[in-house]
Amino acid sequence: MFRNSVPAEQADLTRPLCVDLDGTLIKSDSLFDAVCQFLRRNPFRFWQLGRWLSTGRARLKAEVASRAPLNPAQLPYNTELLLYLHAERRQGRQIYLTTGADGPLAERVAAHLGIFAGVLASDGVTNLTSALKLECLKARFGEFDYIGNSRADLPLLANARHAMVANPTLSLRLALHLGHIPVARTFPHEQPLARTLLKAIRIHQWAKNILLFVPLLLSHKLRPEAIGAVIAAFFCFSFMASANYLFNDLLDIESDRRHPAKRLRPFAAGDLPVLGGVALALVLIAASLALLPILPHQFLLWLAVYIVATTAYSFYFKQVALVDVLMLSGLYTLRLLAGGAATRTEISPWLAAFSIFLFLSLAMVKRFSELENLRERGATETHGRGYLAGDLEQIRSFGTASATAAVLVFMMYIARPDVTVLYKHAGRLWLIVPLMLFWLYRVWLLGSRGEMDDDPVIFALRDRVSLAVGVCVLAVAILAL
Repeated sequence: MFRNSVPAEQADLTRPLCVDLDGTLIKSDSLFDAVCQFLRRNPFRFWQLGRWLSTGRARLKAEVASRAPLNPAQLPYNTELLLYLHAERRQGRQIYLTTGADGPLAERVAAHLGIFAGVLASDGVTNLTSALKLECLKARFGEFDYIGNSRADLPLLANARHAMVANPTLSLRLALHLGHIPVARTFPHEQPLARTLLKAIRIHQWAKNILLFVPLLLSHKLRPEAIGAVIAAFFCFSFMASANYLFNDLLDIESDRRHPAKRLRPFAAGDLPVLGGVALALVLIAASLALLPILPHQFLLWLAVYIVATTAYSFYFKQVALVDVLMLSGLYTLRLLAGGAATRTEISPWLAAFSIFLFLSLAMVKRFSELENLRERGATETHGRGYLAGDLEQIRSFGTASATAAVLVFMMYIARPDVTVLYKHAGRLWLIVPLMLFWLYRVWLLGSRGEMDDDPVIFALRDRVSLAVGVCVLAVAILAL
């Protein structure tokens, strides 16, 4: 794609090397990252963004950066480019961070990396990008080498003695090709798009929505129209859930970057831009809404409750100890109610009670595992959560008690005389009790050992022992019919 490439080794080390920040040195855009953090902290002050933008992009950058400062140590740097800059600096090259990002942020990045001779950045009045940046660099250096990534960098790349790019956008690649602008070196840091998108929408989490099928299966009345309805409901719910995950991850960019595993999520790692995530979420919402006309109105009610609950959870309740796990367990039960509404199947009070205790226990073990891993790292407080490492034993007692309560509810259900209406050999259902106890206590045992790193429901779908237990439970249920 790039023509007339010039070997990077021919660059004059006495000539200053100017490096862009957003999308170049870091894989994300600091403005959009800061906007996400600002909205996380101030969800009801979103209108201020428009007011600041109306007075200029530089003002927006300054206002947002002052209210939602990013941690330079957690930013997703382009590793290959950073290694190159360190090598150039060791050879005595003068490197300058020249960016349209707000000045204080750029200064913090420069101080953190310790390789820059100076910083040129936006100042709240002047948005130092494109032609303005070129004018500034010519006045300051005369000749310079430049590294950029977007179409806004085209004037600088065209006027640089040596032009280099990092993760160039498609429009920049096309412009460089058509303009016959030679590129000395490229610093790629891209992930496969398909894998990134699937990871972002968390398609594996769709497994939770299998719960929508449970009311129909337990009704013992498999009607063709009901099967079609629950399949449509599954995809409708899954699309909306994925959109919710996208918005939640956008709001959690800064906190995810502090987490040893969550920092690899697409937005936190800079593999998917914020605007791309918003666009993807809107597409998923549109796909979900397109399926609603073929589903009962009652299903729409539960979907609306899910949207409201998950939004409230993302903005506030995930930070409130105990309320967060109660809401998580309630969202599982809500899936059962939505499945019942989609197929017009009545939900048994026994099923509702069983699911509340079961999923409360699983929500508790998820928090317990996070606290156990936190304690092993020597930390005492979760970031963005309402728990302390000292809460471990209390969470364990809550969770194991809830697990036992779920089994007791199941035992009380199968002891009812009217169960024989649905099961000819209802007595065989008692074989499920030890299987449930084994699986639930095993989950808690693994959580206590710090080996439960995933959502327990997702863990169950990947764990061979859990799958074997599930097959045994299914076999017993069939034999009891």
